[in-house]
Amino acid sequence: MDAQASSQVSTPAVVPWYLARVYWWAYVDPRAIRVFERQWLVNLILWGNFARLRDAAFDLLGERLDGRTLQIACVYGDLTRRLAERVVPGASLDVIDVLPLQLQNLEHKLSRNLPVNLVLGDSTALDYETGSFDRALLFFLLHEQPLAERRKTLAEALRVVRPGGRIVIVDYHRPRALNPLYWPMKGILYTLEPFALDLWENAVETWLPDDRPVKISRSTTFGGLYQVVTLTVQ
Repeated sequence: MDAQASSQVSTPAVVPWYLARVYWWAYVDPRAIRVFERQWLVNLILWGNFARLRDAAFDLLGERLDGRTLQIACVYGDLTRRLAERVVPGASLDVIDVLPLQLQNLEHKLSRNLPVNLVLGDSTALDYETGSFDRALLFFLLHEQPLAERRKTLAEALRVVRPGGRIVIVDYHRPRALNPLYWPMKGILYTLEPFALDLWENAVETWLPDDRPVKISRSTTFGGLYQVVTLTVQ
């Protein structure tokens, strides 16, 4: 490993059922990394919008990231490397994922001296104290989770981000009816990502805990197919 990142990926983890049964082909099977770890491919999967969505999220998180930043779940492509480049000296970025294989893949992508901590853990039960982070990023994670896990992940993100901190969520959204990708995407998601259509039918705040007040802002792009949501913890 040629990165400065500290790694905690040796402890075996129980693979959540939805990853083992639904997303084994994308994340669990070692062959998935050889297939999907291509910048051009992740961009193609998002219809050429990967960089646009990545940079929109980064702009909301901040140009210079001080304190502690949390990325919940690994992402194929250059998202983490570019996010880490915004971390100022003395600050840090934690990346948590439930799959050791994905953390090991990310480890290989990081360049020298990036202040990244790789942590094996479950987004539904984060092993951090309340208010540990200044900000958090969830990049195309929620659509892959069933309802119960999605609720827990959001509750945990809100718990570990301090009051005044920000959570940025990038994910799918119901496109406008005249969007030419409306029906193709509905078919793709129904076939390959069965939990994703929840985000077509419900706003993200549907799954937020009632006891955690937040300020919510949202923008959509690409004919409404994608959304960028900001939760400011009160």
